[in-house]
Amino acid sequence: MSRAMHRGVSGLRISGNSHDSRDSQMKVKTDKEDSEKNRSSDHTCLSFKFPSVPFPDNSSSKHGISENGFASDTFSAGSPRSRHKLTMLVLKLSLVLIVVLALTGSFLWTISITTSSRGQIFHSHGYRRLYEQLVSDLWDIGELSLGPARLKEVEFCPLEYENHVPCFNVSESLALGYSDGEEYNRRCGHGLRQNCLVPPPGNYRIPLRWPTGRDIIWVANVKITAQEVLSSGSLTKRMMMLEEEQISFRSASLMFDGVEDYSHQIAEMIGLRNESNFIQAGVRTMLDIGCGYGSFGAHLFSKEILTMCIASYEASGSQVQLTLERGLPAMIGSFTSKQMPYPYLSFDMVHCARCGIDWDQKDGILLIEVDRVLRPGGYFVWTSPLTNAQRFLRNKEMQKRWNFVRNFAENLCWEMLSQQDETAVWKKTSKKSCYASRKPGSGPSICSKRHDGESPYYRPLEACIGGTQSSRWIPIKARTTWPSRAKLNSSELQIYDLRSEEFAEDTQHWNLAIRNYWSLLSPLIFSDHPKRPGDEDPSPPFNMLRNVLDMNAHLGGFNSALLEAGKSVWVMNVVPTIGHNYLPLILDRGFVGVLHDWCEPFPTYPRTYDMVHAAGLLSLESSQQRRCTMLDLFTEIDRLLRPEGWVILRDTVSLIDSARMLITRLKWDARVVEIESNSNERLLVCQKPFFKRQTN
Repeated sequence: MSRAMHRGVSGLRISGNSHDSRDSQMKVKTDKEDSEKNRSSDHTCLSFKFPSVPFPDNSSSKHGISENGFASDTFSAGSPRSRHKLTMLVLKLSLVLIVVLALTGSFLWTISITTSSRGQIFHSHGYRRLYEQLVSDLWDIGELSLGPARLKEVEFCPLEYENHVPCFNVSESLALGYSDGEEYNRRCGHGLRQNCLVPPPGNYRIPLRWPTGRDIIWVANVKITAQEVLSSGSLTKRMMMLEEEQISFRSASLMFDGVEDYSHQIAEMIGLRNESNFIQAGVRTMLDIGCGYGSFGAHLFSKEILTMCIASYEASGSQVQLTLERGLPAMIGSFTSKQMPYPYLSFDMVHCARCGIDWDQKDGILLIEVDRVLRPGGYFVWTSPLTNAQRFLRNKEMQKRWNFVRNFAENLCWEMLSQQDETAVWKKTSKKSCYASRKPGSGPSICSKRHDGESPYYRPLEACIGGTQSSRWIPIKARTTWPSRAKLNSSELQIYDLRSEEFAEDTQHWNLAIRNYWSLLSPLIFSDHPKRPGDEDPSPPFNMLRNVLDMNAHLGGFNSALLEAGKSVWVMNVVPTIGHNYLPLILDRGFVGVLHDWCEPFPTYPRTYDMVHAAGLLSLESSQQRRCTMLDLFTEIDRLLRPEGWVILRDTVSLIDSARMLITRLKWDARVVEIESNSNERLLVCQKPFFKRQTN
């Protein structure tokens, strides 16, 4: 198993235990030995490991083992064999009762010790050792009482699942009668999940480090054929070359369709000297619809422009999968009938280069959706043969389609800035008065005050113009330029009903948390020289992480702290639908993010994130009557995480201990880390091992 080089860290040790098949008793013994080793460190926390799990595991039991750990057996009451079985059952139940009574009495005694002499326990070495030994004994009793069924490792999914994305099944949607693009929509059932671990492809290789991995990926890591590479025809797709086991996105071509020349052309059409001036013009975040394989966003990343790729689900040759494999922002999304999962006024620029969208169809409702997510003064860039009117002078159908888009854009109060070759650039109005000055009936109406564009989760497309009555209606040039945009002032915070003190406290909290994360994990994750045995020294900037999934982003403080610390990673900020919706604030800070219900799979391909971070998510989920279990959540994290990727969970002691117990079933290496001496929170730091699939 290929593993990252593990250097010693005081207070944190990532286990290197093997994952060969073994029985549950060996697991209990190994866990206990690890626990005894950890108790020798002053920085490792006192872990309270409770047998109960806040989200009940509703996965079906197998091999005749019931949830309480005893084998189920059917019998009749009359025969000697049945009487013998009945006697054995009574004995087993008696044993369970004795264990429960002993566990309850010991636990109550522990609580009495804790409440009566808490200070003495934590300040007296002898009492602390006694207390730790007691908790360890209670944990062992709890593990034994649960039986082997609880400790059974989660199995690997069938091999055909290696690139599987739940909730997307085009053939099934077609069979149900969906068409006209709706077959690509997301449809998640609410039944029980099949909890299994998605295996990597047989020839999977750890991605190259950033920035090399941005331009070169391993063919075996993605589902694409050589023919799909060679036949790619869009502007950005042509910037890739197949080289034996690798796909290279580097281009030394001086042709016009080079990405650098293309982005330079767009900047000039806007009235800028070059793309480096996008920031000064108020452009920080961009939505790239049908992004090819992310080359446009990859080039702009170095200019501090954050480009989110969104494209429909594709079983093979996926734009989203290859873009994420390059370490660039991307997610699956289709808005043929549903709104994109972003609030209105979210992006400074929307880009479509031969993206396959027929903007003249459906009475222009797709252009209205672009207008919804575009900020005032933002830009819409469309590159398509249809925009080259001179080419279709004699084609009346093409002329009709182009005229529709041009006229509809004008009715949306977009100003056409320029048109060159196959590219046209529009600018959305910054003045609300423009809508009132239109001729009656000449364009879409303004949405009513009751219209909710801040939470577009599974919402149908709207045929009205939204955002005009929002307090977030601020022209992009009136906003503070990046990176100052990330630090909202008091007047901006009032829009989100936040006080400056709250925002400052959140910022300080995460800046300190990142420093602590770094000091604990730098020899393992964030090393300035992340070097595996046999590797040559990496090139600058020595970055081992490229992307992070923050599952409960709150105000985006984790993202902001990473940037403050000078880490060149990007963060997918996810705002759970069951919590407070701070996604508009996160987007206005110049970050990227999305709304999501974590009882559903995330709309992305397997193995697409280097790190998953979740602070307070377990508490948020456990406070709800949810239809999913903690095991559902962890198997989904495993699907999203790359081999050798990392998980940082931050939550209450009891929830972290319950999570630690479940994680043993996922084959992750894990340790609980104390945050501060008297805190009720703990960190659970895990690494997903790289299991190479056995080939016949």
